[in-house]
Amino acid sequence: MMSKFEIRAAQESEFAQIKNLIHEVGINPSGLDWKRFVVAVNDEGKVISCGQIKPHSGDILEVASIGTLPEYERQGLASAIMTELLKTPTRPLYLMCMEHNGSFYERFGFRSITEDEMPKYFRRLKKLFKVADVIMHSGEDLLIMKLE
Repeated sequence: MMSKFEIRAAQESEFAQIKNLIHEVGINPSGLDWKRFVVAVNDEGKVISCGQIKPHSGDILEVASIGTLPEYERQGLASAIMTELLKTPTRPLYLMCMEHNGSFYERFGFRSITEDEMPKYFRRLKKLFKVADVIMHSGEDLLIMKLE
């Protein structure tokens, strides 16, 4: 069943819902600021999907926190959030994702980049992921992607 939803800038009153969604779908909860979020809201005003553009030092911008509540997946919400976020004219944009999600972001023009192309921030995270994956055994790589 397809839900009706509205894509718009988040409101401060929705921040708890955004944090709950991020927690429920298992996304990195650091660097959350409701002012940077775009949300998909259903008819009842519930935040059902979200995403943000997160700034890092050195004018690096990361598309982050893209998530949809499981019961609303496969309805185009993440694509609608991405389309809205990419209206920002600022480039380049970076993002991190698990390997199995790479093809989703490629549809928006992102490409996987090598360690040599990564800003220091992402190189550090990639190294941390490799160390953690020794324990996690995910069997997947962490992709760092870039849109120019």
